[in-house]
Amino acid sequence: MFKKILVPIDISQSDSGKPGLKAAAELAGKTGAHLILLNVTGDVQNLVANLLPANYQETMQASAREELEELASAHGLAAGKYEVQTSHGQIYHEILAVAKSSGADLIVVTSHKPEFSDYLLGSTAAKIVRHAQSSVLVVRY
Repeated sequence: MFKKILVPIDISQSDSGKPGLKAAAELAGKTGAHLILLNVTGDVQNLVANLLPANYQETMQASAREELEELASAHGLAAGKYEVQTSHGQIYHEILAVAKSSGADLIVVTSHKPEFSDYLLGSTAAKIVRHAQSSVLVVRY
């Protein structure tokens, strides 16, 4: 059914990604799919970027990789059945780019219940649903 499942996880809100990861792990267990755990750090404004250490992005991505590995282990994912990726940029654009480049045929994204600001600006999950070229499973928390 599914061969590659992309699971974007915001590690700054680690509890928020767990329902999606759990659902993706269950699907992968049933279908034999390969999981891609992805964390995208947003771009930092130039004014703020000038105040940060030169290796800030590299440090953040290394930390994200470690946290994704810990989440994978906590969810019982076997080595070789998943991979960890990090990226930075505009979050939903990066998620869609990784989905396309990796050949993911399903994106499992966790989403909170809509708030008023989501109706004005739209949530990342809503943007992914509207623009993804693959199937999208939205897991509410």
